[in-house]
Amino acid sequence: MKDRSTDMTVGNPVKHILLFSIPALIGNIFQQIYNLTDTIIVGRFVGAEALAAVGATFSITFLFFALCNGISSGGGIIVSQYYGAHDNDNVKRTIVNTGFIMLIVPILFGSIGFVLAPYLLQLLSTPESIIAASTMYVRFMCVGLLFTSLYNFFTAVLRALGDSKTPLYFLIISTIINVIFDVTFVYFFNLGIKGVALATVIAQFISALSCGLYAYTKNPVFRIEKEFFTISSKIVAKIIKLGVPMSLQFGLIAISSMAVQRIVNSYGTVVVAAFAATNRIEQFVHMPYTTLGMSLSTYCGQNFGAKKYDRVYTGYKKGLVMMAILSCVLLLVMQFFGGAITSLFVSEKEVIELGMMGLKLTSLFYFTLGMIYVVRGVLTGTGDAFFALFNGVVEVIGRFTIPIILTSYLGMGPKGIWLSAGIVWAVSGVTAWLRYYFHFHRRYVGSNISFIEPSEQPALFHKKAAAHN
Repeated sequence: MKDRSTDMTVGNPVKHILLFSIPALIGNIFQQIYNLTDTIIVGRFVGAEALAAVGATFSITFLFFALCNGISSGGGIIVSQYYGAHDNDNVKRTIVNTGFIMLIVPILFGSIGFVLAPYLLQLLSTPESIIAASTMYVRFMCVGLLFTSLYNFFTAVLRALGDSKTPLYFLIISTIINVIFDVTFVYFFNLGIKGVALATVIAQFISALSCGLYAYTKNPVFRIEKEFFTISSKIVAKIIKLGVPMSLQFGLIAISSMAVQRIVNSYGTVVVAAFAATNRIEQFVHMPYTTLGMSLSTYCGQNFGAKKYDRVYTGYKKGLVMMAILSCVLLLVMQFFGGAITSLFVSEKEVIELGMMGLKLTSLFYFTLGMIYVVRGVLTGTGDAFFALFNGVVEVIGRFTIPIILTSYLGMGPKGIWLSAGIVWAVSGVTAWLRYYFHFHRRYVGSNISFIEPSEQPALFHKKAAAHN
């Protein structure tokens, strides 16, 4: 494999965004396959109680992963800005300093999670019958947190350099390894949940090691000289300033999701099943928005670092157009085929009808959902540390209040759960756009002429000189 870094400060913005998005989207699909593998193998080969034990750990493990991944994402954004400015020395310093942090933070949070696992599960009212198995699974994930964080660190830096293909290759490898070890440990060695957890940790370790070795051998940016292996308080401050709000945003969303789930649980098995099915479907709906936002983050980060602010604005406009087209397609799919899609996950007629109703409601708000991802990509790429936390707080407040208002005070019942999700997206989308307009658009757009590529500038200079003479 060769160095696949891409300089996005020159060339066609749409081409850069699309070429970056496609491998990232495939990677997200494989990530879902990775997650589904454990669910299917545990459910089919171990049993429903074991499946419940693994499922009960999701919010806790997601919280710890999110707290670590925010830091690596923040470091990746800073790398993209320095790379766009062609400041390779600070690119290397940022990689080193982010790496130092990504060694400390996962060990710290992993240790906390390992010790507190049973108490956190009790706090979530986990049934006594599965709490021992759930505790064991959480503790395995806490041990693997370091490997997962290092893998995410390497992929965040590679994406910041415009390379979305290499992370895809290693994600595919990791998924295959995870499936092989899952089947081996669970089906052949009868290790149950312990086998699934062990397979995940091994896959994470191999992915982190192989991705790191690839980055070092194939990408010259990772071959870092001794002089750069120093702590830079300036760069560490930048990483923390951008990464901590992103971590807190992810953490707040995880907590608010737990609050919504409590409301869902109060309506009984049918509503819980329908909500679980639509949640699984909307995980796939989020994927193209996620990859578009990720692409814009890298694209805007590089161009912001190069002070090509009008190219950032161009990326934002093109991103909106792509998002609008995508939203229209997804809206039509859910309006006409929502029931058929829901039936892929459940067979009960009542659950399918409720899930279809939920998808028809939420799909009306897909444009505002897409707006969140587009604006988030642009603003995180430009280093807006405040936005991530602010947007997370807005979403949390909405998730805690709107479902209660609609289901209890307005008497909408289960219908209010899905409608509240759409309203939260709408509120978050509008506030995101307002932040973009007042923070970036009014300050930067029109402040330079960056539609002219460097290769075109000499010719333009000669034309102007000839006209002047």
